[in-house]
Amino acid sequence: MKWCSQSTGVQYYLWRAVDAAGNVLDVLLQRHRDTLAAERFFRKLLKKQGFVPRVIVTDKLKSYEAAKKQVMQNVEHRAHKGLNNLCENSHQPTRVRERRMRKFKSPGQAQRFLSASGPIRGHFHPKQHQLSAHHYREQLRQRFEDWREVACLKPAA
Repeated sequence: MKWCSQSTGVQYYLWRAVDAAGNVLDVLLQRHRDTLAAERFFRKLLKKQGFVPRVIVTDKLKSYEAAKKQVMQNVEHRAHKGLNNLCENSHQPTRVRERRMRKFKSPGQAQRFLSASGPIRGHFHPKQHQLSAHHYREQLRQRFEDWREVACLKPAA
């Protein structure tokens, strides 16, 4: 996804990693979309995840293949038109948040906000279409209870 800085007008690219369930794993904002940028994103993702994936799915940008050869030699790489839909669709909530905030003021603000909000959004938005109403409410109740425990908040009355 492209993003343009409001103050300087410089174009940035939003690199996003999504798992098979559609949860955002990591986000990185960079000025370039070349092999070096892809390699930097892969290294950051591997460091954060702590394991090497079996398969990665990307769009057809050639720099992904070149970076994968340098960082993850034994990983299968799939680049096909329909396989990347989870990642392509995961940027829609970002656009909504950007509109509500009336644009991000700087690349640093965008990076900080998107890095934090991706995992939080995934926690509070379970796949509603895949659950019955009862299971959805139960799962959401449990997730809020977990959040209250982690954030050291008092339970709601």
